[in-house]
Amino acid sequence: MELFGTAGIRGDTAERVTPELALAVGRAAGLAAVEAEDAEFVVGRDGRTTGEALASAVEAGLLSAGATVRRAGVLPTPALAFASRGRRGVMLTASHNPPTDNGLKLFVDGVEYDRAQERTVERRVDDESPPVSWDRWGSTESVTPLSRYRRAVVSYAEGVGSDLDGLSVAVDCGNGVGSVATPWVLHELGAHVVGLNDNVDGHFPGRESKPTPESLTGIRDFVADGDFDLGLAHDGDADRLVVLDSAGEVVHEDTVLAMYAAAYVRSSSVADPVVVTTPNASARIDERVTALGGRVERVRLGALHEGISTARKAGGDVVFAAEPWKHIHPAFGGWIDGVCSAAVLCRLVAGQAGGLDGLREPITERPYRKVSVPCPDGSKRAAMAALETSLPEAFPGGEVDTEHGVRLEFPDASWLLVRPSGTEPYVRLYAESDDVDALAEEARAVVEAAVDGS
Repeated sequence: MELFGTAGIRGDTAERVTPELALAVGRAAGLAAVEAEDAEFVVGRDGRTTGEALASAVEAGLLSAGATVRRAGVLPTPALAFASRGRRGVMLTASHNPPTDNGLKLFVDGVEYDRAQERTVERRVDDESPPVSWDRWGSTESVTPLSRYRRAVVSYAEGVGSDLDGLSVAVDCGNGVGSVATPWVLHELGAHVVGLNDNVDGHFPGRESKPTPESLTGIRDFVADGDFDLGLAHDGDADRLVVLDSAGEVVHEDTVLAMYAAAYVRSSSVADPVVVTTPNASARIDERVTALGGRVERVRLGALHEGISTARKAGGDVVFAAEPWKHIHPAFGGWIDGVCSAAVLCRLVAGQAGGLDGLREPITERPYRKVSVPCPDGSKRAAMAALETSLPEAFPGGEVDTEHGVRLEFPDASWLLVRPSGTEPYVRLYAESDDVDALAEEARAVVEAAVDGS
């Protein structure tokens, strides 16, 4: 049974992420950890109404496997990851999915489980292993890591950029658990903070949990009509961060990524500063990182932690890792952290002449398009195999990389990426170019031909 996607286990609580599944995953993870003699778990959840029951089911599974459980309650996913340092962790969250969904993310020592660890859990779920004997069941206690996490974010951010005195920030927490962290952190750092949807409500009444230009109309209008230096928005568990400029416009996620990457490479004292990102991330990141003396390594979507490990084993010093909307600050921790990202960005804005516009100014922002081409799951492998030949033939001037789909980079810094969706019956096409419409349409025709022939 394949349970884990690119962001843990996630799905509808009526059909997929049920209490029965949560119990089975908890027991499977607990049994594997007991065998490894590393069986202490901290368990947390976001504000979804199904979270309490599912957390109880996970805890029951862990305890019946002989593990020790520390109950952390309601908190952001990055706070749970922070609390999992030196032990293991389970977070009940569906991130930006609708309120009908929930999910499970597993951590060990502050880092998400890798593929091998996930496969071990899947095999044990399939085996339907029974509980350990009654006299070996585990025990529980409550812990409160949230306050320690918030103080740690403040302390880390104080080493970046400048004081926030006078900086005015609007934060839309989307009724998610970012409400209990980001406004507090920014206020503690000295910013003037105005919160929107900053109470935890598992029904997400203020807006849908996924922060997009369409769902963020409230904060966009609020920032545009006010006197703010920038706006910020989270998803349901505060691992994502969306940035708005002072006019209320959403800043492209790759531009945000490039701003962080540039800041970390510029301030680094290491000989080989590496930024890890994903194949769908823009060449604007490479341009800024290379200009400042760093280099970029790419890894499959949902595997930033694996990319960090690989780069370090090869001798590189990873100073930043990110995919669109999600950022890891390695000097702080090995997890995706939207709260830390909010604090770091505000400090960078405060320390930059021209504020957010000043950080953005050196970045070349070419037009960008994302296209979804329908493709049955059973045809994806053959279509992608065909595209490894047909796409370079159609665009002979591009440098080809087939490690994570088919990516072509051109001398003018425009690029194409085609990759199969891991969750839906589509092949995804990404394109960035000064003439992006023409590039995307020409590439789309090649992709459709490959799908039709598969």
